[in-house]
Amino acid sequence: MTGWEFAAIALAGFWAGMINTIVGSGTLVTFPTLLFFGYPPVTANVSNSLGLVAGGMSGAWGYRHEIRGLGSMLARLAPVSLLGSVIGALLLLVLPPAAFEAIVPALILLGVLLVILGPRINSWARRHHTSHALTPGRWVALVAGILVAGVYGGYFGAAQGVILVGVMSVLLPHGVQTINGIKNVLGLIVNLVAAVVFLLVEPSVIDWWVVLAIAVGSLLGGVVGARVGRALAPWLLRTVIVTIGVVAIGYLLVT
Repeated sequence: MTGWEFAAIALAGFWAGMINTIVGSGTLVTFPTLLFFGYPPVTANVSNSLGLVAGGMSGAWGYRHEIRGLGSMLARLAPVSLLGSVIGALLLLVLPPAAFEAIVPALILLGVLLVILGPRINSWARRHHTSHALTPGRWVALVAGILVAGVYGGYFGAAQGVILVGVMSVLLPHGVQTINGIKNVLGLIVNLVAAVVFLLVEPSVIDWWVVLAIAVGSLLGGVVGARVGRALAPWLLRTVIVTIGVVAIGYLLVT
């Protein structure tokens, strides 16, 4: 890897780390960049997942104030994301690359719609229920949604954050900034677990120079992304999430 190539991939990692923290579609920056430089798709996907763990850590840390007091909920949701990411990572290694092509845009579209409709649905729920506690039915739906997002994130990951924010916007009685903080923690778990699976099962496909370049860039990007994301008004943050989700759908449909 030349110095120019390292710098270009690190810059892509910076943008990916920032976008992942604010929304969650950073893979749409780094993955095409790696393909442009001639890396095989599986090597690009696996190395990218490993590198973006650094950005997930800095982004989650940047949102630590928004998730204060939610340790119990995160402790219950973390194993769900962990299980989903293991399943997704294993599917990536055994299924053909085109296996998820048909369903991925539909999942992202569903996430976009849930982000748009989430506040209205939650408002309706508050008018019809005196308690803000999760009902058993909503908890089951939340777990199912987090599991599906984890499988998807372990398999590919682009716009995983859109799906997570969409599901939680409908089912959790929290503001979008708090939901974004939860999303960053769960997204970090998915990337980290998937990375460990790749290390254990298929270490030969990893390009460590790519991992290093993306890790350096995404670590800084996560810091900047947390500052930018936390400063956005809730309506603007939702607009950014929806816009990135639509761009992700368009990218996946034309490539």
